[in-house]
Amino acid sequence: MGDRWQVEVDRGVCIGSGMCVNTAPEAFALDTARQSRPKDPEPDAAEEILTAAEGCPVEAITIALLGSGDPVFPPED
Repeated sequence: MGDRWQVEVDRGVCIGSGMCVNTAPEAFALDTARQSRPKDPEPDAAEEILTAAEGCPVEAITIALLGSGDPVFPPED
């Protein structure tokens, strides 16, 4: 993909299902409050991270292109 992303988890929305950690354990972790957080908030673009965001049951994960802020997930309508 070649891009770098800004990955954020809305802790007010996250329910701690762990789906993101199961899908992309190199990119996400659950903290002691069982809330998801990105291990690196500015990772290289990776299919596993996108798949984790798409699979979040409450859509707590957002991804934008680093620098421009253009949305990757969820996509603009």
